[in-house]
Amino acid sequence: MKAQTKKPIAGKLSAKSSSHQVRLIGGLWKRTTLSVICADGLRPTPDRVRETVFNWLNHLVDGQWQSLRCLDLFAGSGALGFEAASRGASHVTMVEYHTPAFRQLQQVKEKLGADRVELLRADALTLAASMLAKQQRFDLIFLDPPFNQGMLEKILPLCAKLLAESGFLYVEAEHVLTLANPQDDGVESELNFLQDWRVIRADKAGSVYFHILQRNILVSDAT
Repeated sequence: MKAQTKKPIAGKLSAKSSSHQVRLIGGLWKRTTLSVICADGLRPTPDRVRETVFNWLNHLVDGQWQSLRCLDLFAGSGALGFEAASRGASHVTMVEYHTPAFRQLQQVKEKLGADRVELLRADALTLAASMLAKQQRFDLIFLDPPFNQGMLEKILPLCAKLLAESGFLYVEAEHVLTLANPQDDGVESELNFLQDWRVIRADKAGSVYFHILQRNILVSDAT
């Protein structure tokens, strides 16, 4: 399987650009900059998008970050997972397959002294299935997978069972995530992997759509 690095979007540095940085928005490590390695396809979530997303999440969880167990399945630069940890999440598991990106995450964890962050070098799909078999559950999942590889169709059904009943899922995608009208022939079937979800927040930045999802109440917790 191709390394789970993230694809560049319009207006962002290409893989051949010089090393660049992202900045944590809030919490204990507010304004701390994180170096982003020059890796083919690495696409860190922009600061302004994370600011919007974490404002949404802060409202949705009523500021109670200390009660949240978080999972970042395609960690990349670590901007999402470390942001959650900075705001006080009780535990953050960050998953990255690409070795150079993983090593960068290790360096950042050490620099921050992020004791509540667990780093795992693994394939996201394989690890998600393993976590499900162990009946692990998370209150907040970050999902920023490679684009144009059909990854959401594969991993969202697993996330539906990894996520706690009242939890939240953040998703970045190359298209908007909305359930199609049942009367629109051929369209609904393309998005039937969203049947276990409802979109509660959504916006767009450049060519990237970002969303907050929750499980539909009928999703089974059975493994």
